[in-house]
Amino acid sequence: MNPQFWSGKRVFVTGHTGFKGSWLCMLLNSLGARVGGYALQPPTQPSLFALARVEQWVQGSVGDVRDLASLTLRMQEFAPDVVIHMAAQSVVLSSYADPVTTYSTNVIGTVHSLEALRALNRPCVFVNVTTDKCYDNRGWVWGYRESDALGGRDPYSNSKACAELVGQSYRESFFPASRWDEHRVSIASARAGNVIGGGDWTPRQLIPEAIAAFREGRPVVLRHPEAVRPWQHVLDCLSGYLRLAQAMVETGAKGSGEWNFGPSEAEPLRVCGVVEALAAQWEIARPWVADAQSHASEEMELRLDVSKARAQLGWRCALSTPQALQWTGQWYRDFHRGADAQSLCEEQIARYRGLARG
Repeated sequence: MNPQFWSGKRVFVTGHTGFKGSWLCMLLNSLGARVGGYALQPPTQPSLFALARVEQWVQGSVGDVRDLASLTLRMQEFAPDVVIHMAAQSVVLSSYADPVTTYSTNVIGTVHSLEALRALNRPCVFVNVTTDKCYDNRGWVWGYRESDALGGRDPYSNSKACAELVGQSYRESFFPASRWDEHRVSIASARAGNVIGGGDWTPRQLIPEAIAAFREGRPVVLRHPEAVRPWQHVLDCLSGYLRLAQAMVETGAKGSGEWNFGPSEAEPLRVCGVVEALAAQWEIARPWVADAQSHASEEMELRLDVSKARAQLGWRCALSTPQALQWTGQWYRDFHRGADAQSLCEEQIARYRGLARG
């Protein structure tokens, strides 16, 4: 992450009030960028957005990405150099409960964000944030590459595969690489692994549920303890998005396309292993039990191949998975001991930037 590049850049973030969006706004502020935002009210109570007072750094607007007129107006008013589209319904189990909202937000919301980009009529790069779950999961023990087939059995994963196709269609139909000198717009998608970090209170997600259980002195009830996922710290994930956006500005159409961001292939952990690593910071001997009830199915094995980002962007996770878990646990422990959320985030951002420079 190059502060000289980002200083003064105008970055428009959809979904800026969420967990990842809040961290992104704080990271961009530390780099000297000017941040605009468009999102619903914070999706959780408590929320990192409110506790870390993120609004002080963002020219933000409250709105729904399914409202095309409002989104277009706000994006035009801000006149961004970079758009990072993060607004989404992001919980697999919630997508089973309300698939209509999941599809309308994740698919139509992406269409609207790209329509707003078309209306800008100015040079801009657009990073479409999707997920590692957008692949047609075959249960492979090796990582999926960007060229592998899209799919997704559950509504969330499937909706994100649809959002990927939307981005590809807009890139080829309206902003083709062959005419980049005319439109000077680049579109890429960012497919990240499971993101962890302090300040996440998303319901039915592993880290928030684990922290709540540890504070109450009880074991976490795990739906799929043996499931394997590529875990990474939120700052590693966001640094990948920013590295990609910078490359798109600097290389034009060459940065367009699909990109994976995650830990090395040697590092994915089982869900129960993540809980055990976190529990060690609370000195809890029996940190989890298997849920005896049946639940909606989820993929049991998911890995990412990040060699493209490593080779072409020079990006890699600065934190190992154990370090990411240590940083996450420490954030929550310090917060629940009375530390200020904004100060905790600023301290971790400063530490991370030091590691990333190394």
